[in-house]
Amino acid sequence: MKLSYRPLAFAMALAWCIAASGCLASAAPMPKEKEKEPEGKKVDSGSFGVFQNGHRVGTETFSIYRTDNGSVVKSEFKTENTPPDVQTSEMQLDAKGELRRYEWKELSPEKTESVVLPNNDFLTQKWSAGPQEKAHEQPYLLPASTSILDDYFFVHREILAWKFLAAACKQQKGQAPECPVKQRTQFGTMDPHQHSSAALSAEFLGVEKVSLKSGHQDLIKLEFKTEAGTWQLWLDGNDQFKVVRMSVVGENTEVERD
Repeated sequence: MKLSYRPLAFAMALAWCIAASGCLASAAPMPKEKEKEPEGKKVDSGSFGVFQNGHRVGTETFSIYRTDNGSVVKSEFKTENTPPDVQTSEMQLDAKGELRRYEWKELSPEKTESVVLPNNDFLTQKWSAGPQEKAHEQPYLLPASTSILDDYFFVHREILAWKFLAAACKQQKGQAPECPVKQRTQFGTMDPHQHSSAALSAEFLGVEKVSLKSGHQDLIKLEFKTEAGTWQLWLDGNDQFKVVRMSVVGENTEVERD
């Protein structure tokens, strides 16, 4: 499946959760049947449904963990077609929220993979189009604090939303954040799928009453802009600031937390 929007790009450090209440982790995979969960505190998990023109086209299942050593964000994306297209990703951050390792794999219909690693003052991406294919390598003049916003892994936008709230807003425990209005904060981002990087500006748009399955709720509204397009995000207003909904402005693409 190919979504109709042009995806955002890459750059990151940590997030509001780590700055305010602590959020992410490191991982430890296990055998086939069942993968062992990372040790540490789970700070968010669940799934996002991806909709185009009102029809569900895919589902992302994700988890975010924090430990004393850092954090991990794990995700799996499946399309609704039969058999489904399947991709997985794992992003490991150190205790400062800087990138330690990012790995993406396509499990179906192809067998491809890509890894992004810090290398001194820049990032290096290595990828191959299949087990028998030649490996490729590309350096990026980007720091380890760059945020990864990869195709189909929408939880990456939640991490960037936390980072924006930590950088631009003030908050006391148990209270909604105080954010400047009409003031944009700049971030660098990278999209490993597209082998590209881009500047992104984030802005706080206020609090908006939104109709959800559970009823009406006041949600924090943010906007992310790049040359490729504009995303709007709605977050719950408690201390966890979980993303509830995302939308691509001007396109019929929405992402909803299940």
